[in-house]
Amino acid sequence: MSWILTHSGRQFDLVNPTAAMISPLDIAQALSNLCRFNGHTRTHYSVAQHSMLVSSLVPDQHKLVALLHDATEAYIGDMTRPLKAIMPSFRIAEEIIWHAICDRFNLDPVLPECVVRADLVALATERRDLMPKHPAEWECLRGVPPMPEAIIPQPAPVAYMQYFSRLMELMQGNHRRACA
Repeated sequence: MSWILTHSGRQFDLVNPTAAMISPLDIAQALSNLCRFNGHTRTHYSVAQHSMLVSSLVPDQHKLVALLHDATEAYIGDMTRPLKAIMPSFRIAEEIIWHAICDRFNLDPVLPECVVRADLVALATERRDLMPKHPAEWECLRGVPPMPEAIIPQPAPVAYMQYFSRLMELMQGNHRRACA
């Protein structure tokens, strides 16, 4: 068996995913229940809230891809960056799923530089506000300042509603632009 059953009752094939298998509802549900940093935060902080934060930091034309930049985690979970670096087969599976997501939402699979940068700013802010204090430097954050505002984690049901609403809004906006 190479598929999982999603919240909406769909079969999602992890080996051969298609755009038709991708559901905004499933993405919002799963990401709101997934905790960043494998749960090693002071309190539950969802991937959905992280994605909304990243999306808030980019220009309008990149907000949808920023909101969806971690959508693969809805289907295969969140793996820590150090572990992902030593597991090339996971990265290949993630890439295949990312392409199906991009097909579903009509996105370029190459993340814009502003999304990559916003993801790092969010990470720096999350480290400051949500992680245990530790003196070790995170190489990937060298020269990346956190946001001035503090993150206030949302409960999963709130993150779900906000993420899903924002996704629907951005999808409508992209559809209108494509038809114009």
